[in-house]
Amino acid sequence: MRPRLPLNALRAFESSARHLSFTRAALELNVTQAAVSQQVRALEERLGTALFKRLPRGLAMTDEGLALRPVLSDAFDRIEAVLKQFEGGHFHEVLTVGVVGTFAVGWLMPRLRSFREAHPFVELRLLTNNNLVDLATEGLDFAIRFGDGTWPGSLATRLLDAPLALLCTPEIAARLSKPDDLAEETLLRSYRPDDWMNWFNAAGIPPRPVRGPVFDSSRLMVEAAMQGAGIALAPALMFDHEVDTGRLVRPFDVEVHAGSYWLTCLKGKPMTPAMLLFSQWLVNEAGRHAPDQHSALRR
Repeated sequence: MRPRLPLNALRAFESSARHLSFTRAALELNVTQAAVSQQVRALEERLGTALFKRLPRGLAMTDEGLALRPVLSDAFDRIEAVLKQFEGGHFHEVLTVGVVGTFAVGWLMPRLRSFREAHPFVELRLLTNNNLVDLATEGLDFAIRFGDGTWPGSLATRLLDAPLALLCTPEIAARLSKPDDLAEETLLRSYRPDDWMNWFNAAGIPPRPVRGPVFDSSRLMVEAAMQGAGIALAPALMFDHEVDTGRLVRPFDVEVHAGSYWLTCLKGKPMTPAMLLFSQWLVNEAGRHAPDQHSALRR
């Protein structure tokens, strides 16, 4: 059973330790300087040791005080952080998710309203990236990535397969009657060097040099294609809206598999309520598009 904690005395000490002044601590706690001094003295008597050296001008901490302060500061900071999450009588939990930009714009953003409506007390923070992410360093709860699902130290749940297909403007598509016609066009490239070679093989035409501009984001590459800069080879699923509205055309049905979109988190990271809600919602949403695509967590 936890012994009775002298919370007022601990608060008086922690504030005095930060300010090295009973007077400033009193102002922060909205009590008198004498009350703070008395509370600290009572704590020292309870512990059987001095926590401060009283100086003519201010305070200096003893070794015992230096040992106690970080523990209390951390505890009070954590309590304050949790209390701030109770807003309007409800608990608000922050969830930070790193998302590859193409998936964020092309698939996730149109569906976020349904998550917000279902879970209004989860404060979702999205950070976009170009598939380069460090979960631990960046303090992320989740990262949505494109690849084969094998990232060291991570657990991965497959969300969607996203085969690559050709995308271009209707004007360029009108010039293409067969794959060989690509020889006369500018072919836009991603950071994956083998994409075009794999597509040529799937289309049954000889590989050829590709010298078009290189992009570190499929979203940026397809934006260039919509401006008429060339033909993109990109995950067509992420650009359904642009195809449906006629801004983009798929001139050929040939597709190649370069990876899938995965929901990843650090191995051993405890799942918070917000993480569980988001992962369940995301997998369900993805399942509506392709119910047969999901796999279990890969280790």
